Amino acid sequence: MNKFTHIDSKGDAVMVDVSGKAITARTAVACGRIAMSRDCYEAVKAGAMKKGDVLGVARIAGIMGAKRTSDLIPLCHILNLTKCGVEFMFHDDTSEIEGRCTVKCDGKTGVEMEALTGVSVALLTVYDMCKAVDKRMCIKDIHLVEKIGGKSGHFQYDGGKKHEG
Repeated sequence: MNKFTHIDSKGDAVMVDVSGKAITARTAVACGRIAMSRDCYEAVKAGAMKKGDVLGVARIAGIMGAKRTSDLIPLCHILNLTKCGVEFMFHDDTSEIEGRCTVKCDGKTGVEMEALTGVSVALLTVYDMCKAVDKRMCIKDIHLVEKIGGKSGHFQYDGGKKHEG
């Protein structure tokens, strides 16, 4: 059975002590989608939203969110990120925009939470900039795609297969 690293022997929440860990190169990629009406989707794709460049603003917001993860998630360590990028892909068949956040650092703990926060904030920003056109947008499928580095090694998303545990 896996032990939760953020809970001590008394059951109290704690920040993990990483002082004895080696500094290694770490990378994490997270993605998610926002589904919207066809009209809203086409307006974002054409760059025709009244609030301006939706994806440009969302990209910067995602980077800022990743950088501020330790301010938002109580037990996350403050990390010195060496790279953070946010990309978007259009899915015409479903009127969805996929966001993908890639984060890197050289550190003692991973950057999974930073990548997940980055893509979440980016998609929330798309929602904020488009809500006047479509309040029914749905943010979904936010997940870790890949993690490289650290003690647990390489992880790659397997499509969401159920795991025992």
